[in-house]
Amino acid sequence: MSVSITLFGAGSWGTALAVHLAAQERDVTLWARREEAVREIRRTRRNPTYLPDVDIPPSVRVTSDLRDAAEATSLWALAVPSQGLRGVAAQLGAHAREGDTVVSLAKGIENETLQTMSQVLAEELAVLPGEQIGVLHGPSHAEEVARGRPTTVVAAATSPPQAQRIQEAFMTNRLRVYVNTDVIGVEIGGAAKNVLAIAAGISDGIGYGDNAKAALVTRGIAEIQRLGLAMGAEAQTFAGLTGIGDLVVTCMSAHSRNRFFGEQIGKGKTLREIQDEMDMVAEGVRTTKSIHALAQRHQVEMPITEAMYAILFEDEQPREVVDQLMTRSAKREHWASAGLRE
Repeated sequence: MSVSITLFGAGSWGTALAVHLAAQERDVTLWARREEAVREIRRTRRNPTYLPDVDIPPSVRVTSDLRDAAEATSLWALAVPSQGLRGVAAQLGAHAREGDTVVSLAKGIENETLQTMSQVLAEELAVLPGEQIGVLHGPSHAEEVARGRPTTVVAAATSPPQAQRIQEAFMTNRLRVYVNTDVIGVEIGGAAKNVLAIAAGISDGIGYGDNAKAALVTRGIAEIQRLGLAMGAEAQTFAGLTGIGDLVVTCMSAHSRNRFFGEQIGKGKTLREIQDEMDMVAEGVRTTKSIHALAQRHQVEMPITEAMYAILFEDEQPREVVDQLMTRSAKREHWASAGLRE
């Protein structure tokens, strides 16, 4: 299939997609911020910081020249950390052309504005109609995608033809892509699940077992859905790949940086200690601030998110917070609009 894609961001996810898509005969350009990283990748055909054991095909063109990368294709996919997306998008604004399609691969909510990633892109790439901006999310650990293990994700855009264009560009025999027009639902699910993954990791670190984790996943999807509905999302989105699917894989997998981060918290380490030890970003830490603020803005009850905020930013002790969650007043399981709250 003759498709050209520029991936902005040579972290684990950008690198994994570059490797996978190039192996499927896509024309791939990979942009890295640092020139020294580009030189090392060109020399070794490996990314020494992210996925060091994965070979990067010779066909992947690697550059640190933003203009060069932007002009290489009309399909851009941004795989930079969520809190840094605006900075890269602002630089790309000067190179955006009317026919370009831009895809966010980042899962997060901007702290300062509480905007989703597609909203940030729409603001910084104002030359593009909003329907030409989409997202690609789902249960997709980079380590597995890079090695061609079967994975399914969702391409979302407000315009069905654009969602289909993204689907066709990324679909391979090992990366199955579904389409959805509920962009806000896909983005809320993709961002908020990282907060719940930290909670699952804390539960693992303390040693609470499978029962507790099953409760976290199930009650977690309930509160993510409540927030999504308050923001205009569709309920069925949260029963799909970017809801239950992404939440399950992030809470359960050994690959999950957010789950690992939470596990270290559960074992007694401090936020700063863990951040100093980790080479890669645990998106859920800063996303916790954003989701907590969105819950307050929309007056949505999100007890697990509130608990994570208390642990990460108010120095509450994990065991005490769990006790508070377990002793909340009795609730109905299913939320209803007629005054019933979880």
